Amino acid sequence: MNSNPMYMEYVDDADPAPERRRGWRVLGWVAIGLSVTLVSSSLGVYGYYRKLNGNIARENINYGPRPEKLNDALNILVLGSDTRTGANAKYGKSMKNDPPRSDTMILLHLSPGGEQAIGISFPRDLMVPIPSCRSREGGTVPASSLAMINESFTRGGAACTVKTIEHLTNIKIDHFLQVDFVGFKSITSAVGGVEVCLPKDVNDPQARLRLSKGRHTIEGETALAYVRVRKGLGNGSDTDRIKRQQQFLASLANKAMSAGVLSNPVKLNALLSASTKSLTTDEELNIGAMTKIARGMQGLTAGKLRFVTVPWGAYAPDPNRVALRQPDADRFFSAIRSDTGIAEERPAAGSSSKISPRQVRVRVYNASGIDGQARRVADQLEEQGYQVAGVGNLSSRRNTRVLYGPGAEHQAQALAEVVSGADRPAARANGSPGIVDLVVGPDWTALKPRKTGIPRQQDEVRATDDVCKT
Repeated sequence: MNSNPMYMEYVDDADPAPERRRGWRVLGWVAIGLSVTLVSSSLGVYGYYRKLNGNIARENINYGPRPEKLNDALNILVLGSDTRTGANAKYGKSMKNDPPRSDTMILLHLSPGGEQAIGISFPRDLMVPIPSCRSREGGTVPASSLAMINESFTRGGAACTVKTIEHLTNIKIDHFLQVDFVGFKSITSAVGGVEVCLPKDVNDPQARLRLSKGRHTIEGETALAYVRVRKGLGNGSDTDRIKRQQQFLASLANKAMSAGVLSNPVKLNALLSASTKSLTTDEELNIGAMTKIARGMQGLTAGKLRFVTVPWGAYAPDPNRVALRQPDADRFFSAIRSDTGIAEERPAAGSSSKISPRQVRVRVYNASGIDGQARRVADQLEEQGYQVAGVGNLSSRRNTRVLYGPGAEHQAQALAEVVSGADRPAARANGSPGIVDLVVGPDWTALKPRKTGIPRQQDEVRATDDVCKT
């Protein structure tokens, strides 16, 4: 039974069937699409956007009736195309004349104000209704009451897939990015390599992968071999492979959004140049639209980026297919459609604090004696929208406290209201102006949850996850 949260065909080099030689492409597509969308949000130079704009191929598409847009969120559909045209022919010359297919569909949802970003995967073997679409030759393909969702791309390209997902979710898609797999190796090299973690030594001649147990930073051919390896890692199941590949993508996004790339003009130019040369988009994703994305997502950090899969379950008539799990799927789509960013909680009774998390700059200090505790708490704060100004350790243990520098009393009070068991904030001698200091002690329990309106999904992957975590 294929019950994968995101199906990926996966084959060894030795597999002679040309129609199955599609294994590693998903990471290339998504890496390029997410990199150009997320990393370009750090740029604000019009001239540079013009340069990138010239690299991108575009399609003029008439979608027809569209869902109503309820907010200022951006929804960008990232599609993978296995076309064998041009330089892609080297990955399967016998498939050169086959109609291109898309087994990768990720809806990148960017919350208003850069509060969070969610990559939502649609399994390629998800059974859904497909509306009537215009074919690539200009004719009309009749609707299907039920078919695999990836058939929409074969029938009518990106426009048909956009139309199918909009009908399924009632979420308006603002733009699409269609990517082939030529740029995968260039992307991993442009960011300076991607960190992965191997649970054991691997020597797989078929995948041409030889790495020792532990952490590695890989790029180019080695990165390609890592995402292709079938028998050398894990238990050989599709679910195990998919989770590993999602973690690779999260690690890539984390690296692409890091200061080491964003502050390095050579790396940043290499990444964006390689990314945009592999893209096809709708005509409306022009310089103005990219600039709008940049302005709206300037506060986005890797700690606010997560990857989820639509709620799914078994499809009873065929164990090799999956179906949406209801009513969870409809609730999830409704939350995405209605997202207005991280909801601001009402102040508690008697509280004078009306400060939003993004107005609070906080440093986190570990006084618990537990290694890595400050970093974990800092990641949780970033997920809730707080601006983390730094992390550090204190030499002696002390209880959890919220301290503040000059001018940060109200911000400290706002933070204290989400720190379980915290005492009243206190001024810190020689504290930094405008900064709140959170001391995490042995008595630390948790942050109080803040409702985002978008429920967590099973087996989420976050860009800031430790690649060596279980």
